[in-house]
Amino acid sequence: MTTHTETEIASQPACWRRVVGTVPADALPRPGERVAVVGCGTSWFVAQAYAVLRERAGHGETDAFAASEAPAGRSYDRVLALTRSGTTTEVLNLLRDTSTPTTVITADPDTPVMTLADQIVVLDFADEKSVVQTRFATTQLALLRAHLGEDLTGSIIDAERALADPLPPDLISAEQFTFLGRGWSYGLALEAALKMREACRAWTEAYPAMEYRHGPISIAGPGRITWMLGEAPEGLRAEVEAAGGTFLQSPLDPMAELVRIQRVAVARALARGLNPDEPLHLTRSVILSS
Repeated sequence: MTTHTETEIASQPACWRRVVGTVPADALPRPGERVAVVGCGTSWFVAQAYAVLRERAGHGETDAFAASEAPAGRSYDRVLALTRSGTTTEVLNLLRDTSTPTTVITADPDTPVMTLADQIVVLDFADEKSVVQTRFATTQLALLRAHLGEDLTGSIIDAERALADPLPPDLISAEQFTFLGRGWSYGLALEAALKMREACRAWTEAYPAMEYRHGPISIAGPGRITWMLGEAPEGLRAEVEAAGGTFLQSPLDPMAELVRIQRVAVARALARGLNPDEPLHLTRSVILSS
């Protein structure tokens, strides 16, 4: 039987096509605004990727924070909050406490966040039944990339390829994964590692690619995967392979490569008798008692 997570992973190219055709005109940060992007878990990692992309596109200074760690008293023109559920305690508390104009991207229009934000973008078509986020995370990032002026035609084609290519058996049996990124893809590397932990309880880590040599490469070895999202630093493949490890790098858009990693996480879960729809110790939203 196909899991909800598998169905949601497979739907991502269609979700991306839909969202790039409906980019809201006014709700998202405007060029020149100083923006704080906040979220928890997966949404925090998407926030980190977007912050780099927005600054790189010349749209203005952009900081990303875990919602619980956003600094008080720092001046911004807008707070952009990312929350699939619309019920996460830390995000709701931040929205209640700030006087800065706020925009929220969410999946559920029937949640408390709807009354707390100044502007709302609802991506209900990308909502998920699984606890593990896959398509909502990438669909909101596709929306944000399109809003920055990116053409995602190639990214969508890459995602279709990531869904069609067979998964090598050594990825299902590997002992350990380290995901690397540079610039905006570092946020995706963090998200890739989280998906492996959530879905299949794998030993995973994530680093900026240039930092990998500064200690973490010490665990490279047989049965261990170093997986680069985006362009790798010169010489890094040779160093990993000299240590006996496997170095993976793809020409696909890093967001599409994340789709492949999601598939690996689910395949590993199923091979171990785990249910990727309901990972251990996790719920759809973290709601804290007062």
